[in-house]
Amino acid sequence: MLIKKPDDIKSSEITDKTVYLNRRLFMHGAALLGTTVATGLVYRKLNPAPVEKAKGEKLATVRQPTSESAAQSGFTVNEKLTPIEDITNYNNFYEFSTDKHSVASASRGFVTRPWTVSVGGLVNKPTTFDLEELLRFPQEDRVYRLRCVEGWSMVIPWVGFPLSKLLDRVEPNSQAKYVAFQTLYDPKRMPNQATGVLDWPYVEGLRLDEAMHPLAILATGLYGETLPPPDGAPVRLVVPWKYGFKSIKSIVKIALVAEEPPTTWNIQAPNEYGFYSNVNPNVPHPRWSQAQEHRIGEFSSRNTLLFNGYAEQVASFYTGMDLRKYF
Repeated sequence: MLIKKPDDIKSSEITDKTVYLNRRLFMHGAALLGTTVATGLVYRKLNPAPVEKAKGEKLATVRQPTSESAAQSGFTVNEKLTPIEDITNYNNFYEFSTDKHSVASASRGFVTRPWTVSVGGLVNKPTTFDLEELLRFPQEDRVYRLRCVEGWSMVIPWVGFPLSKLLDRVEPNSQAKYVAFQTLYDPKRMPNQATGVLDWPYVEGLRLDEAMHPLAILATGLYGETLPPPDGAPVRLVVPWKYGFKSIKSIVKIALVAEEPPTTWNIQAPNEYGFYSNVNPNVPHPRWSQAQEHRIGEFSSRNTLLFNGYAEQVASFYTGMDLRKYF
């Protein structure tokens, strides 16, 4: 069996999407020493879930922007994209399963139409948007790193639009300081919500200035396709400088509020998951270090970047804050 080493693969080499969708891999990862290494070496399932494609819908053609302005803005990274098979078959999505390898099969057939997202609270123009209205917002390609608190990471070509565009539409008033998000609660469609593994529905939040930053997007797709169910179909938040659990999936409700809203993992374990949850190699999780990460598909670890590599864009938000206290 021939196994390519990472050094043998050109950084610009990206296998065609259809090849990833159609091939069958022949083995699962072996049990390895260390959770981080084991995570990175687990192979894909034999029958990966296909990307769901909405009829009559055409999303942006995925490309990796190379302009200097795109790089400086943080809208792209010059790193190899994670294969779509990994992105769609290795997921944290407790509404379907607590097993990362089972989310794709458990969410297969998840119905995302009709779908609405209500946006209200401390706003002048509360509005409920249906999915078609959300898709009419100008969709953009964004290539972002995703860093999960367990230590694994990916580089994902998202399709979506800035969250600020949606918030501008509803006109937050002067009392609004935070943005609260809520996932769909429907145990028939999301079967693991029938368990008590978390306090359902899943909720998250951002400070309003964070939410208005152009890096924060509502994603409607990836790899040029409609967003697949295991990745948060039909619309999810992506906040690339924070750990992955902050990027709440399958959103149905957004509310502008005056006080810091509750968030699911902070409710579950407040000593382990703070409200801000910024990627920070200097603040370890109580059960593991955050100093290094393992990029899915690679054999070696790499150093974790402060704010996941987006410090130039967002560090000013936290000037003067004790990041060990406000973690």
